[in-house]
Amino acid sequence: MQTNPAYTSLVAVGDSFTEGMSDLLPDGSYRGWADLLAARMAARSPGFRYANLAVRGKLIGQIVDEQVDVAAAMGADVITLVGGLNDTLRPQCDMARVRDLLTQAVERLAPNCKQLVLMRSPGRQGPVLERFRPRMEALFAVVDDLAQQHGAVVVDLYAARSLADPRMWDADRLHLTAEGHRRVAEAVWQSLGHEPEDPDWHTPVPATPPPGWVARRTADVRFARQHLLPWIGRRLTGRSSGDGLPPKRPELLPYGDPAR
Repeated sequence: MQTNPAYTSLVAVGDSFTEGMSDLLPDGSYRGWADLLAARMAARSPGFRYANLAVRGKLIGQIVDEQVDVAAAMGADVITLVGGLNDTLRPQCDMARVRDLLTQAVERLAPNCKQLVLMRSPGRQGPVLERFRPRMEALFAVVDDLAQQHGAVVVDLYAARSLADPRMWDADRLHLTAEGHRRVAEAVWQSLGHEPEDPDWHTPVPATPPPGWVARRTADVRFARQHLLPWIGRRLTGRSSGDGLPPKRPELLPYGDPAR
């Protein structure tokens, strides 16, 4: 990997993780690790261009159908692809199909950029993750194999203890906080060959006294009412949180250009 490479463009492909939920800005939009990464890269490369095609809730089949060809046609220096995790969280998940679709995506994107970036997604501690851990690890094995075959960089967020901390996750327990996204941006930055700005991004935050029983149960009830039940309702009715939403930044424009 080249040290401090001069990349001139970035295209991000994926779902809510890449869209930036839940790194909420004052205007109600989301920032997230991809925006943070683009800002750093733009500071080193005048005229740097950035597109973010991610839409929350997308399954890997939708990412392939709606984003991959668009990203490949942009001819960016760097493309990031994170997808398939939403599939693993569904009650019925065909891992062979997920593997085939992810393979299609990588085979289409890798020849059309200077550097493809894949990820082993982070996972918070807790009983919910344990239920889906085998599927997640099967997905990450596919990611590793594809990266080796196609010269992609793998950013291993799954192994980062700092990102397993529940304090790095929003109240919905599915999306990272602003601090979590900052650490992901740092991880990708370093994986692309840049000098670290935070060498300790993977170091866990200092321990704090755990909340009491009442506080935990109150948080569990709030989580179930505000996040879990609506999520189950969408699954039962075949809806997605991203239905009808456009890509975050559909054109490869100079960074800082507000056009969407």
